[in-house]
Amino acid sequence: MGVFLYFLRHGQTAYSLTGGYCGTPENDPGLTPEGVAMAQEFAAIYAHLPWAAAYVSPLRRAVETARPLCERVGIEMQLREGLREVMYGRWEGMHPSAVDREHHDEYVAWLTDPAWYAPIGGERAVDIARRSAQVLDEIEHTHDTGHILVVSHKATIRIMLCSLLGIDVGRYRDRLDMPVAAVSVVELAKRGPLFHTIGDRSHLSEKLRSLPCT
Repeated sequence: MGVFLYFLRHGQTAYSLTGGYCGTPENDPGLTPEGVAMAQEFAAIYAHLPWAAAYVSPLRRAVETARPLCERVGIEMQLREGLREVMYGRWEGMHPSAVDREHHDEYVAWLTDPAWYAPIGGERAVDIARRSAQVLDEIEHTHDTGHILVVSHKATIRIMLCSLLGIDVGRYRDRLDMPVAAVSVVELAKRGPLFHTIGDRSHLSEKLRSLPCT
């Protein structure tokens, strides 16, 4: 058996319902009750796997999502800054419609090329690709076999998956969807990353899958 990476986006938060931007430790919402239920349902379905480790963003919503599985199977979370969400600078806490209204030119530039353009005070996709790649390299050099949980965020996971797929990270918003509590499975195979699942939510009940999210 090789190494299997399970990229899990955190469960529902108040911001994931509205689409607001939140990427800093100062703007760090926890899970809603529904988000907690999503984390618990993931743990219930996936607990049978032989988990080797869990690498988790230090932001609260990611930690709360990882906790049910980690407690159930007895593994310790390894928090990694490289798995944090994109920092949105002066857009933090704002809805996209407000950003478009108040910072229109800046917003259009970001939508056009998020790889190389960042909100003022924020991060570019290439910055996220660089810091998250360090975590993936650590995992690859630390684990020869096993199932590895990677709990992170919508943009960060999509950027990591683009990097592994060989897709321009500047297209991460256009090529991959990643709803809350979705899991993507990638095997680190001999001939390179082998994708088994992208954005799967079959572990969630129909009620939780039907909830609105961004």
